[in-house]
Amino acid sequence: MRNIFIVVFVFLCFGVKAQEASNIEAKFAAADPSPADIVYYPLNAAKLKAGDLTKPQIKVVYSRPQKKGRDIFGVLEQYGKVWRFGANESTEIRFYQKVIIGGKKIKAGTYSIFAIPNKENWTFILNSQADRWGAFTYDASKDIIRINVPVKTLDKPIEYFSITFTPLTKGATLIAAWDKIQVELPIAF
Repeated sequence: MRNIFIVVFVFLCFGVKAQEASNIEAKFAAADPSPADIVYYPLNAAKLKAGDLTKPQIKVVYSRPQKKGRDIFGVLEQYGKVWRFGANESTEIRFYQKVIIGGKKIKAGTYSIFAIPNKENWTFILNSQADRWGAFTYDASKDIIRINVPVKTLDKPIEYFSITFTPLTKGATLIAAWDKIQVELPIAF
């Protein structure tokens, strides 16, 4: 009888707590003006059909700020200053295997990408810190590699900061563009 009393008591206590929890209204954040996005290499890696054995080799998670009529590089994102390479949290790149960037071997793993935009070239920065908001706590001592790449000027502006990949013979090129600027980072496998 005592065991039945304990079971009933526990059931009533947890039942009341569960009822209280279900009455609490959830608060959801508003939609972000710089939506998060993910891009894979190969580009179809996340959309495979049954029987396709393609595996992802690179994954980039980033937020996509908008131009909104603003002057971007040299104004909003100042030349010579570390930029988070997107919006919100710092952009993260995951290599599923060892890669080579600028002649340096990089272990498989997850890293953050930062950039230092300049008028003629950008410095890409691969950093071992991840899960950071922006570049506010950027720590240069955690840099894995820095590599300079030339800037290409586009004829038509790109409204959203965008990242994609194009294939190389033994690797891929990460391409980033926003406003009228495009930069490319070759990655070898």
